[in-house]
Amino acid sequence: MAGDAPSSLPVQLVEQPRLLKLKESFIAKFGSAPKFYVRAPGRVNLIGEHIDYCGYAVLPMAIEQDILIAVEPVNNDVVQLANTNSLYLDFSTSVNDIQINKTKPQWHNYFLCGLKGIQEHFGLNNPTGMNCLLDGTIPPSSGLSSSSALVCCAGLVTLRANGKTLSKVELAEICTKSERYIGTEGGGMDQSISFLAEEGTLLSKSKGLDWKKMLRLQDVQAKLGVSLEEMLTIVEEVLHPEPYSTEEICKCLGISLEDLRSQILSQNTQDVSTFKLHQRAKHVYSEAARVLEFKKICNEAPANAIQLLGELMNQSYISCREMYECSCPELDRLVDICLQFGAVGSRLTGAGWGGCTVSMVPTDKLNTFLKNVKKAYYQNDVQRLALENNSLFATKPGRGALVFVEA
Repeated sequence: MAGDAPSSLPVQLVEQPRLLKLKESFIAKFGSAPKFYVRAPGRVNLIGEHIDYCGYAVLPMAIEQDILIAVEPVNNDVVQLANTNSLYLDFSTSVNDIQINKTKPQWHNYFLCGLKGIQEHFGLNNPTGMNCLLDGTIPPSSGLSSSSALVCCAGLVTLRANGKTLSKVELAEICTKSERYIGTEGGGMDQSISFLAEEGTLLSKSKGLDWKKMLRLQDVQAKLGVSLEEMLTIVEEVLHPEPYSTEEICKCLGISLEDLRSQILSQNTQDVSTFKLHQRAKHVYSEAARVLEFKKICNEAPANAIQLLGELMNQSYISCREMYECSCPELDRLVDICLQFGAVGSRLTGAGWGGCTVSMVPTDKLNTFLKNVKKAYYQNDVQRLALENNSLFATKPGRGALVFVEA
């Protein structure tokens, strides 16, 4: 419980038009006024894809689009959830009987993840009920972390409603774990290699390390005491580009197929027969090096910084597409269009296999860029055109979580 109180997060008075509009909607819905509001932003990862769960740094940016929740604690055990978007149905449940449906991840389940995470962390036996009205501006299913923003927002809502305190770091850690209630595992989406790449065991075995203790690819690098560039050389020396069969992996590690399945493979990879270890490891180590180079350029700010940063974004995209294979034809086309019409750098962001791209565009070219991308990617496709209003937008670095209170 030590650390920053929830009120030590930036607190602002309810003055903004959007907040006042949400207040009016809340009163119309619940017949009473909210006591406070919580905001959590969406995020876009500028560079560093599929390497955080391998132990390496990434470079995310909070965006201006967000999740905003108006809250009124109530003297009963019921949580009532409503959404300003009529597509999302109302939901209510007892705070003492939280059931999260993994098989049907509706919007309210993500709220329940954050709520349950705080409840279990503090062992709350009789948590307060709440009326909550949500307003979101993050396009859903876009790779901009709308679901994570909702989990974080719900965690902070529950924290404040129950008068508890946590540091920002503790709150972030709890919310990260809480999202697992709905089945979201960081890095668990690539069924062909994610678990083995995370473990980093073939590399460990070849260098005489105890591979069973190597949990992440970063652990292998740290134990060997070499640079990322040297790890890339080791990858080229140790791992062959051709896919590894389960039989070959068992032979390399000196274990049985049963041991491989029970000790190493995740539930999602039990039936996978081949693994592209060389390509995945090469992506992780090269991407980790790009993140450090990106940060260095930002700190030193050379005259050609924008061009250098754009090139790193482009290299990241190529690696995601060719080494990690998490792109798709639609993302490939969108990146090409963005680069064609003035982006200095463009890449897929989020887990991939769909989602969205992030592009670095000079301010003086922004309007022309948006107009041309809209025409080239959306207006020639009826289905895409229907999504365009919410799917194509500019943003600057946004603020983190905020609590708004009545004056």
